[in-house]
Amino acid sequence: MRTRPLKVALLGCGVVGSEVARIMTTHADDLAARIGAPVELAGVAVRRPSKVREGIDPALITTDATALVERGDIDVVVEVIGGIEPARTLITTAFENGASVVSANKALLAEDGAALHADAEKYGRDLYYEAAVAGAIPLVRPLRESLAGDKVNRVLGIVNGTTNFILDKMDTSGAGYSEALDEATALGYAEADPTADVEGFDAAAKAAILAGIAFHTRVKIGDVHREGITEVTAADIASARRMGCTVKLLAICERAADGASVTARVHPAMIPLSHPLASVREAYNAVFVEAEAAGQLMFYGPGAGGSPTASAVLGDLVAVCRNKLGEATGPGESAYTRLPVSPMGEVVTRYHISLDVADKPGVLAQVATVFAEQGVSIDTVRQQGKDGEASLVVVTHRAPDAALSGTVEALRKLDTVRGVASIMRVEGE
Repeated sequence: MRTRPLKVALLGCGVVGSEVARIMTTHADDLAARIGAPVELAGVAVRRPSKVREGIDPALITTDATALVERGDIDVVVEVIGGIEPARTLITTAFENGASVVSANKALLAEDGAALHADAEKYGRDLYYEAAVAGAIPLVRPLRESLAGDKVNRVLGIVNGTTNFILDKMDTSGAGYSEALDEATALGYAEADPTADVEGFDAAAKAAILAGIAFHTRVKIGDVHREGITEVTAADIASARRMGCTVKLLAICERAADGASVTARVHPAMIPLSHPLASVREAYNAVFVEAEAAGQLMFYGPGAGGSPTASAVLGDLVAVCRNKLGEATGPGESAYTRLPVSPMGEVVTRYHISLDVADKPGVLAQVATVFAEQGVSIDTVRQQGKDGEASLVVVTHRAPDAALSGTVEALRKLDTVRGVASIMRVEGE
């Protein structure tokens, strides 16, 4: 074993960063044995130096992150500060000064991953980011290494624990969205500003990363169709239950049947209770990967939190340190297919549409005519009426999303349709 330690700079010491530092200290001997050399925490960049950080030598604390990554003796930089800047500049500076990088920064990787990979390759460094996608769940490495010889056709999963907790509570307790969000906040699953989670931005960034790795093409967060869960109601949950379904916020990345394009989307969807994702409860994550040779694989576990995310960071740290000792680098970006990302309108889906309609003869015929004119086939219809008003629930067969959207617009123009109560896609057949 080499006795000279590999030096690690830690950027950020919040919930995840503090756990990374703790594990590096308490598991130092095990990490050294696994790597083949000791690792040493050489500096910790923070915004608030006066905060007490148990187990971390105060002499390691600095507010000058740039000076830390420019030192020249740093072997690996662990970036857990998040956001676009200054993280992007600090990572590039680390590459320039001889350090490889381990990051948990999904937003940056989804926005500017291609440029970061290019910089890593230019300077001969590693860029690892297992923790950016699904916390402790091994997903990035299986996709870009274990399945490197296979052809992945679909990635489908729950990649945001906050939204899964909220939807699970709405389903199991009958709570409304606001009540479930309040509970998630009280338990620490939701941030004070939950926008990134409940509006689907967090899941969309992860979908972009997963699609890029799975399909060997470049996918940015702006390419991902995104819908959040703020419009999901207790009535939607009840409708799903009557269909033998539940509602989940899904990230779905697919290769087109002809192999000429890919799609990436995040939105709420009804899935059958028989589907394995339907049983993913509370703040857990689960992802299905469908590959030609391997078949269907499922990855399940805690997708967020200090300890789970730190576990993924440390796994990457071990791999990068091993590469350093061997004077090698691991796999970089693979974007050779250069597949275009198709717009959401071309995606083929099913819909569950709930309409408030007049309770009189001929309404169902009018609605059915609209579907036929738009080229959308109806699977099932359920109608209930009382005191001159009725609800009509239509579940379609699979059709292009644009055709289904056109159908909804045409339905709104019928004088017998009082309103569109809810619209939701149906997945996981």
